[in-house]
Amino acid sequence: MEENKNKSENMPETETPVENVAETEQTTEETIVELSEKEQSLIEEKQALKLALETAKKQADEYKDKWMRNVAEFDNYKKRNAKIWQDAFNEGQTNFLIKILPVGDNLDWAMDLDLDEKTLEGLKKIKQKYDDTLKSIEVEEINPIGEVFDPTIAEAIMQVECDEGDQPDTVKQVFQKGYKIKDKIVRYAKVSVVK
Repeated sequence: MEENKNKSENMPETETPVENVAETEQTTEETIVELSEKEQSLIEEKQALKLALETAKKQADEYKDKWMRNVAEFDNYKKRNAKIWQDAFNEGQTNFLIKILPVGDNLDWAMDLDLDEKTLEGLKKIKQKYDDTLKSIEVEEINPIGEVFDPTIAEAIMQVECDEGDQPDTVKQVFQKGYKIKDKIVRYAKVSVVK
């Protein structure tokens, strides 16, 4: 055992020279400085990216807001345009009806004349076709006989005395039929009203 002891004593110990320690410390400090510079660079880059993201989000919100406003404006434009076209169509239809309604009035008066059966039957067929055509374009006849007088659908052109069974302020006779399309009056009925 002594021999082993001597051998180990004779062997030089491996010690780290002071230069190696100083070098290691300097390398470590350089690494730390490099890491802190990289960290600082990453932090700055992260902040720049956050700022760019916030800017992009604000810009996206602005674009979305503008897009939604444009969609709403276009929708309103379509609605206004559709209403203009519908109003123009209704006005044209009303003007046409005002010109064609006297034809129906003349057919009614003609059927009240003393005519032979074939002529009367022909007039009834023409009148039926006329009435069907009016119904097909949603035109309704206003015939308020026996109803309480309503100035929103009829025009009183005369008053008559109250007979037995008549109620005051009711329509006694229609001189000219009135017509309406949906809720719009095309022509007011001309009537006589019981006093």
